[in-house]
Amino acid sequence: MKKKYFGTDGIRGCANKFPMTIDFAQKVAVAAAARMIVGKDQIQTKRVLIGKDTRESGYMLEQALASGFLAMGVDVILSGPIPTPAVAMLTRSLRCDMGIMVSASHNPYYDNGIKIFGADGYKLSDAKELEIEDFITKGFDDSVFDDQSLGKASRLDDALGRYTEYVKSAVPRFFDFSGLKIVVDAANGAAYKIAPKLLWELEAEVIAIGDKPNGRNINDGCGATNTKALSEAVVAHQADIGIALDGDADRLIVVDEQGQIVDGDQLMSVLALEMHRHGELAHDTMVATVMSNLGMEYFLAEKGITMKRTAVGDRYVMEEMRAGDYTLGGEQSGHIILGHHSTTGDGMLAAMKVLQYLKQSGQKASAALNVFTPFPQILKNVRYEGASPLEQDRVKKAINDADQRLAGSGRVLVRASGTEPLIRVMAEGRDITEVSAVVDGLCEIIAAA
Repeated sequence: MKKKYFGTDGIRGCANKFPMTIDFAQKVAVAAAARMIVGKDQIQTKRVLIGKDTRESGYMLEQALASGFLAMGVDVILSGPIPTPAVAMLTRSLRCDMGIMVSASHNPYYDNGIKIFGADGYKLSDAKELEIEDFITKGFDDSVFDDQSLGKASRLDDALGRYTEYVKSAVPRFFDFSGLKIVVDAANGAAYKIAPKLLWELEAEVIAIGDKPNGRNINDGCGATNTKALSEAVVAHQADIGIALDGDADRLIVVDEQGQIVDGDQLMSVLALEMHRHGELAHDTMVATVMSNLGMEYFLAEKGITMKRTAVGDRYVMEEMRAGDYTLGGEQSGHIILGHHSTTGDGMLAAMKVLQYLKQSGQKASAALNVFTPFPQILKNVRYEGASPLEQDRVKKAINDADQRLAGSGRVLVRASGTEPLIRVMAEGRDITEVSAVVDGLCEIIAAA
């Protein structure tokens, strides 16, 4: 069954327009409580943690969600602005039944979203999301509420402190980053306080940018999806490295000392090699998505490391990691999951391990963090209205023809975005001219469909 509201990473849309309205947020909370909390063993505390990033609409949706849970007799803990992976960690630590993150990740401020974590700190499965949707779709009346049982709300004042110590535990106890000059771009998002402070506490010299949120500047010309300001700052300050997070700090992109981007594929490869060398890479396997570069797959194979691919979304990476008991996975976009430490993508946690490796290597970031030569890869988006063009026979044939054209020397991936009305067209191979021609041809046919 196809999901109606949940996309690749929760529910997302323009704030104050369906489905990101206070009415719908309340319904999501009521449905989530009804399907996943109420009626469980009464020994359970019936408690939910709600975090958010720095968008101005976060206040509105946070309160709407809280009211829905409170009406269902579920206690609510409000953390304030905090990274998504902190919500996952605190949900487990505080023994909550569920964790909610109000965020649209890397999207602009006028969008927002709802991400839901189970009591185990993992994002919900498709089946669980469908259960919640089913409850909303069928509708409910006052009979779902118990007027004798209302929840209570409280605020968690030390949420950032708890998460800081958790992230620090990823590196050896007496290890520090002294001698490293680091520019950190917090995207004016959820990690605007914690990222600079944590690196300073580990004795790095820190230059912070993107650390002054105003409710509307989240991801605006900054962060993991726009590294121009970070690159310029690294070069201007002659820093050793720059790290960029996105709005909810669940992804990491790095800039080397020359101001050049080091993407998630390179970072995952570095971590895979290190973990493999220390016997920490379970089953000599790393999990990535269909978007990761083919050059990485070939490179890792030469090093005795298998790469498994999943659908796009760190939730699917995590599901594969759990199914196969793997310890490393992630996405080219910078979602990196360290299975020994976290249940979801964590930008700060990944940064700790990358910085640890960089200092121990004694190399420049440009040399230490670029370990394989990527195949030329081109990704373009085609916006559409109405029904998806991917259902049309002409488009299906064009995709099949493109597959045949690159067979043996590259690959084609065409997929619908899980959050926007876009068709993402990606191709990669050894010959950039041929790859470019394939992508342009497909985009033209999809746009005309």
